[in-house]
Amino acid sequence: MPLFSTRDIADFPIGNLLLRDHHATLTSAGLHTHPHGWLAAADLALISESGPRTLVDEKQTPLAWFGEVPDLSQAISATASFLIVYPWDLLRANELLVGSLTESRIEGDVHPNAVIEGIIHLGPGSRILPGVFIEGNVVIGANSKIGPNCYIRGSTSIGDKVHIGQSVEIKNSILLSGAAVGHLSYVGDSILGEKVNFGAGTITSNFRHDGKNHRSMVDGVLVDTGRRKFGAIIGDGVHTGIHTSIYPGRKLWPNTSTRPGEIVQRDIQPS
Repeated sequence: MPLFSTRDIADFPIGNLLLRDHHATLTSAGLHTHPHGWLAAADLALISESGPRTLVDEKQTPLAWFGEVPDLSQAISATASFLIVYPWDLLRANELLVGSLTESRIEGDVHPNAVIEGIIHLGPGSRILPGVFIEGNVVIGANSKIGPNCYIRGSTSIGDKVHIGQSVEIKNSILLSGAAVGHLSYVGDSILGEKVNFGAGTITSNFRHDGKNHRSMVDGVLVDTGRRKFGAIIGDGVHTGIHTSIYPGRKLWPNTSTRPGEIVQRDIQPS
């Protein structure tokens, strides 16, 4: 997977906080966790040292447990927790986290001609410029520039030093630090790695004409993502040429690139 070739899953930011750090905020003394598990506090409350001791997913994979080793004889099934295996699992975790935010925290600057309808976390040094419309819950890191005249919606996470510019729409996506989507682009239900640069007019498609779930190629096998809306997975350092069009569910490996006007019908891996 493009994203996991440059970092461990535990080192991937969800809502701009590393997965391993999410675990640190949830776990208590004596509780062990699977390093790649997305853990819901409500599920963790179901297990204890005196009662059911192990939280498992639908495949009976231990996600969290008390004691030195998981005890499947005292297991309880998770309702909202799951194991992150594929990149689209990161989107699911991000939707749950960002969608659950209840209070805004604004440390940067918001221009009076910007419109925010939802909950926003805005980091220090970040600026939201005129004509920006934010709909839904959004997390933005430090020293990022948003706008002018762009549309951000869904449960979106944007890292540090990110630039989202003129006439760009970002929907329900994760953009890691240093990413740039400067002009006339659409990014939907996608993940962009660090220092990705989208040339003007780069478009990610995220919906099949037949409305069925998207499938993505993994080790030569098409895997059902379980998602009706799914865009692209873009590795660190990818650059696209202007007017690049990317089919749904396609993956671009780190430091690859596209030519101007290219249509990405298949995954792009290093040559």
